Amino acid sequence: MTLDAPDLAHSRWQRWSTDMHIVVTEPATLHLARLEVDAELDAVERAASRFRPDSEVMALTTSGGRPTQISETLATLLEAALTAARDTDGDVDPTVGAAVVALEHDDRAVLSTVTPACWSMVTLDGSVVTVPPGVLLDLGATAKAVAADRCADRVHEVTGSGVLINLGGDIATAGPAPDGGWQVLVHDVDGDPESAVALPSGTALATSSTLRRGWRRNDILMHHILDPRTGRSADPVWRTVSVAAHTCGAANTVSTAAIVRGWAALKWIDALGMSARLVDRDRVEHTVGAWPRTAAQARR
Repeated sequence: MTLDAPDLAHSRWQRWSTDMHIVVTEPATLHLARLEVDAELDAVERAASRFRPDSEVMALTTSGGRPTQISETLATLLEAALTAARDTDGDVDPTVGAAVVALEHDDRAVLSTVTPACWSMVTLDGSVVTVPPGVLLDLGATAKAVAADRCADRVHEVTGSGVLINLGGDIATAGPAPDGGWQVLVHDVDGDPESAVALPSGTALATSSTLRRGWRRNDILMHHILDPRTGRSADPVWRTVSVAAHTCGAANTVSTAAIVRGWAALKWIDALGMSARLVDRDRVEHTVGAWPRTAAQARR
């Protein structure tokens, strides 16, 4: 969440079962900024929501493996998802939709529905996509972060104001930042450690969590971040992982993959030269790179 400042204008609301927050440096632009954000989120939902039977993603389930024309919005979201899969060696995989659905309803069904990761079999050529028969795309691991980037860029383009967009922990900024940077408090749930950081203009921050969308089944902790190789919730080594980058999409790719990689994520993130904060299952905080001087590291 962002720390309130009297010279900034804020709007908070809920959507997609999460908290959303927009902050602008020019208070007179807040209403227009909110309209632009809502329009962008509407477009993302129409393109990529698997909870809407009329979304483009759901329509692709009946494409039978045939090349299909898709919207610019879905093409952008899918390209980001496939890039994330490639950059993480499949730790973030947009083709796990069937496994996600099975996990949400009955974990005993997961092993019978999961298939080897097939993200590399999805082809995207401009605005034409080919999805293997029987594959349900789930862009949830990347779409919200990409939406945050798109919203921030759009608001700045239309209003000229500096802006911070927070979509459930996926934070993107554009335009001039307040003096001292965007003040952000990184904190997930009561009892966990917190960290305050200052983000300069153009810096993004993403947090992935095994807590916010978690549940217990047969005394086993389940959560929404899957290990694509098993179709089950990744071992919850980390309660939260926060990563800074130039874009929220890039930051979220690393934070999500870190949940899947467990302890190996520490060396991996360090090798990437990125700044991150990870809270383990015992609520012990681990930092990588320049954290909490997130801004300096992210701009390198």
